[in-house]
Amino acid sequence: MTRLDLAVVVPVFNERANVARLVAALDVALAGRSWEAIFVDDDSPDGTADAVRDIARIDPRIRVLQRIGRRGLSTACIEGICATAAPLVAVIDGDLQHDEALLPRMADALAADPAIDLVIGSRFVAGGGTGAWDQDRVAKSALATRLSRRVLNADLSDPMSGFFMIRSDVVRGIVPRLSGIGFKILLDIMTAAPAPLRFVELPYVFRTRAVGESKLDHVVALEYLIALYDRMFGRVVPVRFVMFSTIGAMGAIVHLAALGLSLETGAGFIVATIVATMAAMTFNFFLNNLLTYRDRRLRGARALLDGWVSFCLVCSVGAVANVGLAAFLYDVRGQAWALPALAGIAVGAVWNFALSSRFTWGRYGRARG
Repeated sequence: MTRLDLAVVVPVFNERANVARLVAALDVALAGRSWEAIFVDDDSPDGTADAVRDIARIDPRIRVLQRIGRRGLSTACIEGICATAAPLVAVIDGDLQHDEALLPRMADALAADPAIDLVIGSRFVAGGGTGAWDQDRVAKSALATRLSRRVLNADLSDPMSGFFMIRSDVVRGIVPRLSGIGFKILLDIMTAAPAPLRFVELPYVFRTRAVGESKLDHVVALEYLIALYDRMFGRVVPVRFVMFSTIGAMGAIVHLAALGLSLETGAGFIVATIVATMAAMTFNFFLNNLLTYRDRRLRGARALLDGWVSFCLVCSVGAVANVGLAAFLYDVRGQAWALPALAGIAVGAVWNFALSSRFTWGRYGRARG
């Protein structure tokens, strides 16, 4: 039996081709140390979890945590960190773009100075670099860095880094404060800490992905902005409610457009309002599934159909109130249909959020996410 020195948490999704390569790289980088690697897999359809299990059968240092119905890089890191008994824990991507050779230096820095809480791999200190990034990606990263510094009370060169090592007890002490939103867990950790964390930055050069596809997309960028909002204003107005309301406002436009079109084609107001309500509900369901409840997103035709039916059912009370109030006000105000329609939408909005959060993405998201 040897004392466990450190753990490496690797959040993965569709990284089957990189699993064995990363384990081999860690074996070289951490030679002479007692370590374990915890791959946290969000139920990858490419069989990433099985690839980790194949190695774990012959290498007890390797573990897999396969999450069913839960998604998101930040929450994957949190669960992986909480799953180890090692005093030090590192977070590294599963795509081999982070330099695993830096891990021993990170561990040595923490061992040498008990006052340090965190060691961060930085692309923007002397000796670091972004590798083969084009100018567009460099500019986007610089913008994201400037934005993140607005919520950080620290002179950190690379707050967007996803490569760091931290004392496990530090993270466990702030887990209840973590939002788990977005894909930058470092920002979440540093802003959730009740007192500023003491850190050092070590340089590394970001590699080019050799196998697999990048997970960066417009939705991930939106999640980053959402995470910033959550840290700045989330305690006043919850971020999920803001997203739901914003999509609801967009749905109101769909509602009014569908209502106006139906009235123009000669439909009665009640029929037109029912059609417009269903159109808006369908629009809201799919956009909320993509954005608001991304961490519990429903996938596959059957899950989407069940979720849509559930969404319509649990929002039926709000829809009935919507149609009833709109019809009543329309009868009172004559042909001025926009105001009655908006009043009906407002009444249904509260029910939509409360009930769909509980039943549509609460029940179905956990079961089928």
